[in-house]
Amino acid sequence: MTTSTAIPAAIGPADSGAPAPVPSTTLLRTLRRRRSSGPERRSYAARLIVVIASCVVLLFPLYWMIVVAFSPREELLTRQLRLWPQQFTLDNFDTVFSSFPIATWFGNSIAIAMVVTALTVSMNLLSGYAFAHLRFPGNNVTFLLTLSTLMLPVQVIMVSQFKLVTQLGIYGTYWAVILPSAATAFGIFLSRQFIIGIPREIIEAARMDGAGAFRIFIQIVLPLCKPLIAVLVLLTFLSTWNDFAWPLIALKENQLFTLPIGLLFLQGQFGSDYGAIMAFALLSVLPMILLFVLFQRYFVQGFARSGIR
Repeated sequence: MTTSTAIPAAIGPADSGAPAPVPSTTLLRTLRRRRSSGPERRSYAARLIVVIASCVVLLFPLYWMIVVAFSPREELLTRQLRLWPQQFTLDNFDTVFSSFPIATWFGNSIAIAMVVTALTVSMNLLSGYAFAHLRFPGNNVTFLLTLSTLMLPVQVIMVSQFKLVTQLGIYGTYWAVILPSAATAFGIFLSRQFIIGIPREIIEAARMDGAGAFRIFIQIVLPLCKPLIAVLVLLTFLSTWNDFAWPLIALKENQLFTLPIGLLFLQGQFGSDYGAIMAFALLSVLPMILLFVLFQRYFVQGFARSGIR
């Protein structure tokens, strides 16, 4: 007994529910994707390995600082290299706080950095807005002269700067450190590049409605500059916090010193006490790490939208 099954010559999609024939071009693309999936995966794995290795190299100094700061002195003086302390200790921090006015220096650094950041960011934003959307005689020439100051090292102008703060009668005070940093050429350049990307039609529409230049800046430009403000705040605060040479010249009293100057005194007194030195350095680095973590998203957006690559 034989069973025969009749196979129709042509079955349409409506009859059998089968998918429509795949065009030849689509089939070729699918085959190419499958063939290239292996090399793409290997390339992705290689890039991932490079990124992880770079992060390890960049973060290892911070990790080593933490290890040394929490390690006892006897363990640091041995010849054995340990990537993790056998026992954690806070003696290094106790030594630092008992020997120097760390709280005073920390407060000085916070106060100076916050005032400098507020003044510098305000001046940079105002100058960037003026160069980007206001037309006045010598606009381009003034902007180019401002950019040319980036080629001058800071050490070149220190003598003139010292004479200026002495003649103003602010030498040895906080203002001797704050006022010379009230604006930066790079901040003005970054602000101008960011603000020039704001459509001019918005500015012109506000002017037609009777808004003045300052009102346009406050109500229209500033709300659109959040990534830029984050970048300027982070860069200014970081540079002011780590500034060493000029505060060392401009401040003459111990109670007015900042943390970088205090670290110099600590190295002179505890030159072989690496745990205390690293504990002090860790205390000075932590605010910068926290600030970057809080502003990192705006930091990347600000550089991307400013045309800086």
